[in-house]
Amino acid sequence: MAVRLLTFALTLIWGASWILAKIGLDYMGPFTFSLFRFASGVIVLFLVLFFMKRLSIKQIPLRDLMILGLIQTAAVFLFVAYGMMFVDAGKTSVLLYTMPIWSGILAAKFLDEQLTGANILAMILGAAGLLLIVGFDLNTLTDRSVIIGDLFILIASVCWATANIFYQKKFKKADRLQVNAYQMLFGTIAMLMAALMMEWGEPIQWTGMSIFAILFTGIAASAISFSIWFYLLDSVDTATAAMSILLVPIFGLVFGAIFLGEKLTTNIIIGSSLILIGVVLTQFSGMFVSKKKKMKNFSSPEKF
Repeated sequence: MAVRLLTFALTLIWGASWILAKIGLDYMGPFTFSLFRFASGVIVLFLVLFFMKRLSIKQIPLRDLMILGLIQTAAVFLFVAYGMMFVDAGKTSVLLYTMPIWSGILAAKFLDEQLTGANILAMILGAAGLLLIVGFDLNTLTDRSVIIGDLFILIASVCWATANIFYQKKFKKADRLQVNAYQMLFGTIAMLMAALMMEWGEPIQWTGMSIFAILFTGIAASAISFSIWFYLLDSVDTATAAMSILLVPIFGLVFGAIFLGEKLTTNIIIGSSLILIGVVLTQFSGMFVSKKKKMKNFSSPEKF
């Protein structure tokens, strides 16, 4: 029961974070907002590590943490924040959560994982959904900046998938909380440099809403939610936990429509449905392969 409540709370927070991130961009530039967001998350994570006496990292190469931070935190969220300037929050969440589809492709290439029929079908459905969403924008919108925003968010999704593969190759046995804290630190440093180069001197509006948007997305949606995520990964299998986050883009679409007045057009609804079905197929395929491997290991003669 507790795990289910935590899972629901996690998806609810992450779904709401898209709305707050979109609102935050009204008060400052995308790079500056991302910097403040993750700086607040880094502070909380390192306070947690301090009180848990887990600040010292051993046998984890700093170079690999820096690379992960550049991909997972800096690249993903700088691309997302910039893309969100032109794209609705709900649609952003759907486009970013095509990540499991790209992960399946990359895992087959770099982790020697099996590319199943379900994976291939998921890719076809995901591609069809993207064509409906992005292709409709390309054909109907006069403002081409929306297309640019779509592409930046898709690049962020591929970066997220790449970071997952890099994590599996380099940090599979490492302390998850430590890895997340330090990679976020290095990613935030990269965000600082990006903000200084791209948005130096641009106005920042400090209001109750802008501060709340920073703190919610940085502390609640990043530091605290990732801690919950790590607990879930230790409490249930990875595939089951991953299935739960599929509610996030759904919440993103619904919250965007309710609180920001974003339109749920037919192409977005159908395209999002195809993408989510593809992601579900990807996750079920991963569960099937994982169980198959466990059965094979159990029945292997070397085990007896």
